[in-house]
Amino acid sequence: MKITNRSLHRDFAYFYVGLIIAFSFSGIILNHRQDWYPMDYTFEAKEVALSLPKEANAITKEFLVNATKEFDVEYNSHRVRDGKLRVYFKNNAILDADMETGKGELEFKRKTPFIGHTMYLHKTTNNFWIWYSDIFGAAMLLIAITGILIPAGKNGFKKRGWKLAVAGMLFPLLFLILFP
Repeated sequence: MKITNRSLHRDFAYFYVGLIIAFSFSGIILNHRQDWYPMDYTFEAKEVALSLPKEANAITKEFLVNATKEFDVEYNSHRVRDGKLRVYFKNNAILDADMETGKGELEFKRKTPFIGHTMYLHKTTNNFWIWYSDIFGAAMLLIAITGILIPAGKNGFKKRGWKLAVAGMLFPLLFLILFP
């Protein structure tokens, strides 16, 4: 088999098509995570009430472990902000409660099947995956460069492709300049 720009472009694109689709899909979702975040969706929620101390600094890990025993959850961490208590539990449970009334909601969350898992790939810090993603990034550069170098006559890179490439590069540059 003769190695050409066209064959390199084609074969790398074939090899990475699954990852391209997964990263594209999860990237779009990450852009809209304030509206919908499939890494954790609520599958069960229940109203709860706690007897909370008036002083926020009295709310400690020990206090919360004892106060939430009946909820069958395992404490992880907590914060108090703007009169609201948020308690994080292991296994994706979150309790939000009003500091004044002690009333709140305990939510149990899960990943949306497939979509949440592709987002995990997009966000993971696993060393192996980081290296694989770096190789993928280099392959994307190779796919872009070999795509540019494929001769295509009157619609080739030298005739009109460079104009589209410059226009495509201007959008991220304008965004970086206008919205730092």
